[in-house]
Amino acid sequence: MKTLSDTIVNFLEKQSFSIVSTLDAEGSIHCAAKSIVGIEKKGKIFLVDLYKAGTFRNLKANPTISITSVDEHLFMGYTLQGRAKIVDRDKIENHIIKAWEERVIQRISKRVIKSIKDYRKSGHHPEAKFPHPEYLIVVDVENIVDLTPSHLKKIPL
Repeated sequence: MKTLSDTIVNFLEKQSFSIVSTLDAEGSIHCAAKSIVGIEKKGKIFLVDLYKAGTFRNLKANPTISITSVDEHLFMGYTLQGRAKIVDRDKIENHIIKAWEERVIQRISKRVIKSIKDYRKSGHHPEAKFPHPEYLIVVDVENIVDLTPSHLKKIPL
């Protein structure tokens, strides 16, 4: 496993979602938006999946995975590549479920606040209709790709 720096951990914790890429049976890339619900500096990422569909099928056959997060305002991002394990719903620890519920509440709150700031009326909160997670994806990070253009990276002091 690859150790994650404080910079990467802090960056990932601020993202509302990440793009998870897996490989299907034909070797084609499948991408889906997922929420990171936990990060261990030693190189473990925890994601919940609300549906047992493409990502689930792909990981059952091939544990290769990448997680990509970007911040367009900072013009930076990371791709974490590794191997995934599936944890069944009944074996997900309560603190992970609680972390996911907190993320959902944060997303709804951000949406409401943005609507108020933009003077928009909106009762549309898709996160409120999310089903409970079907399973947990545990990723052992093997490689980190810094997506920040080299000319924008801060020079170490």
